[in-house]
Amino acid sequence: MPNHVAFNPEFPDITESNRLWERASGLIPAGTQTLAKGPTQYSNGIAPKCLRRGRGARVWDVDGNEYLDYSMGVGPVILGYCHPAVDEAIQRQLQDGITFSLMHPLEVELAERMRDCIPNAEAVRFCKTGCDITTAAMRLARAYTGRERVLCCGYHSWHDWYIGITDRAAGIPAATRDLTHTIQYNDIASVLDAIDDGTACVILEPLVFEQEDGSFLKTLREVCEQFGALLVFDEMWTGFRCALGGAQEFLGVRADLSLFSKAMANGMPIAAITGRRDVMSLLEKDVFFFTTFGGETLSLAAAIACIDFMEKHHVQAEIARTGQRLTDGLRKLIRKLKMDYVSVSGYPFRSLLNLAPMDGDPLAMKTLLQQELLRRGILWSGTHALSYSHLPEDIEYTLAAYEKSLIALNDAVERGEVLQRLRGDLVQAVFRKTSHFHVKPRLDAGRLNRQLA
Repeated sequence: MPNHVAFNPEFPDITESNRLWERASGLIPAGTQTLAKGPTQYSNGIAPKCLRRGRGARVWDVDGNEYLDYSMGVGPVILGYCHPAVDEAIQRQLQDGITFSLMHPLEVELAERMRDCIPNAEAVRFCKTGCDITTAAMRLARAYTGRERVLCCGYHSWHDWYIGITDRAAGIPAATRDLTHTIQYNDIASVLDAIDDGTACVILEPLVFEQEDGSFLKTLREVCEQFGALLVFDEMWTGFRCALGGAQEFLGVRADLSLFSKAMANGMPIAAITGRRDVMSLLEKDVFFFTTFGGETLSLAAAIACIDFMEKHHVQAEIARTGQRLTDGLRKLIRKLKMDYVSVSGYPFRSLLNLAPMDGDPLAMKTLLQQELLRRGILWSGTHALSYSHLPEDIEYTLAAYEKSLIALNDAVERGEVLQRLRGDLVQAVFRKTSHFHVKPRLDAGRLNRQLA
């Protein structure tokens, strides 16, 4: 019998998952279309590899095992799987068609909807993926400022301008790599070290798992204005999750451009670039950014329905309450078990469980914790992306599952048996290096003082 969201005596049977993985091997490079969904982030041998269906906050794998999901499609599923408000909108539009030879009224309707709820969204354009939107923003910033250099902080997907500065830069020209450098979050000195008169923009994830210190983004806004650089918020994770209007509303800091995808359509593929009209107007002619599927109607209909539901039902406030119950419960549990090498960071709408032992391998510990949670019907890869469908009883069960799993982890740590207790392969480090790499050499002291003045 397949496992359920329960204290199952055995680990889930993943026979069919493994068969599908064998079929993909050699046919699909890396075996997956999304790195965060592949076996490197879930213990190979214990975790399922393929999910077949979902409803609410629960998913079922191809072997029939049920899990309470804390990844939610790696972020997009904010209302819950198969949410009727969105699915019905998709089905209604499907009766009329998907992609047309001319533009569709839904393009205008969604643009107006986003203008009304997102601060500073004086103009709006759509495409299908977050990586395309971030690249469009870089091209816009360069065209508007007449400059080429970019400063970034966070993860901004696979296009050349960003991925060229990581350790997966094969195929990226050196000239492209040399135009992008990184800054550190909550460290305005790192910005002042790197920014200059050739900087087109600073792009960053406005909220990460480290709490914003209360002044960093406000000061960053001022520094960008001082140097004539645009400030760009990559809101793939914060958009429609921390607040209906995203990080600009949540933090009260204005960006010149804000970029959205993931949660805006509850899982349908769509992305949007919004911002100042004078910058966005370059998309009229000077900056070429057009796609065949940018006006695909099922995603447009889904986004309108999703935004309308979120506003009507105060979804962000509900997710914050649910997430706060989870983080408060975890912190209480960690104190109770006296596991001082475990902590929770981030925000209620998206939190991270940290494992930082004085000695030992944190990835081995993460793998063992994931293993124990999987046996209890929790699908987890380190973070908690809360949805509107996570109910109070789900949080209560999750905390009970965490307690048993953390006790098992702590016992293994104290006995020095973490590796011996693993039933599958170690998970690999998340490809998400966001600080202390490809940093521009520090400015000379005299120039820095002149800029600070």
